[in-house]
Amino acid sequence: MTLTVGSGPLSARPVGRRNFEIEAPGHRLLLEDYPHRLRAVVAGRVVLDSTRASILHETGHQIVPYAPLEDFDDALLQRSDSVTRCPVKGDASYWSLRLGDDAVEDAVWAYEEPLESAGWLAGLAALSWDVADAWFIEDELAFGPHLRDPYHRVDVYQTSRVVTVRADGRLLARTDRPKLLFETSLPVRVYVPRPDVLPAILVESQKRTQCPYKGEATYFSVQVDGRRIDDGAWTYETPLPEAHKVTGDVCFLAEGIEVELGAPKDRPAA
Repeated sequence: MTLTVGSGPLSARPVGRRNFEIEAPGHRLLLEDYPHRLRAVVAGRVVLDSTRASILHETGHQIVPYAPLEDFDDALLQRSDSVTRCPVKGDASYWSLRLGDDAVEDAVWAYEEPLESAGWLAGLAALSWDVADAWFIEDELAFGPHLRDPYHRVDVYQTSRVVTVRADGRLLARTDRPKLLFETSLPVRVYVPRPDVLPAILVESQKRTQCPYKGEATYFSVQVDGRRIDDGAWTYETPLPEAHKVTGDVCFLAEGIEVELGAPKDRPAA
């Protein structure tokens, strides 16, 4: 999200009113220092341990951590023959991880001779985030499918605005005590206290997703007069600190479900 994804200022479709123009290519890169110790563990081995990491912001992509190649455990790296071409960064070389009898092919890459416009990538390498069994920021375990973006934030506010949730005209929930979750570059999400949701309409599903800013989401199918809307709602039962105010509350979002955010209960609609 944030700078290069969604509606961020360095994304392909920035929003907002501005008194300036960004003179930059449509596909933008920004590398900045990452002032934390960053470690990656694969099969019990520390593959990367760096206090000199950087993060690359790239239009349309989540941020990617890069670190000096010498901060990787050279004993675990084996250069491969793979090469890929990026039109804005150059040719990427790859290394596989050799872990005893096991191997993770092309897990690490680097732009050894990057294009001039991205010359600052020389000497840096990246490890695929999903290859590691665990990532640590300082001494804390990182959570989620990618590194947290320092420009991304989550804010939750209690409100008295009246919320009504319907599907096919059927009332699913109504509350005057919802919480509004504002997340960088995303539409506002409405969370309804569980007691204000009609009973027996939610059936827990198998789906789970992980967010590095909010935590693990548990999904529910919504039952409406014999119709089933798969994964039409979710909750965060044990959210991360930024989202702790929505613990156990229900967010509805699916085709066929309408969430109406109205006026506060103490003020009539205009």
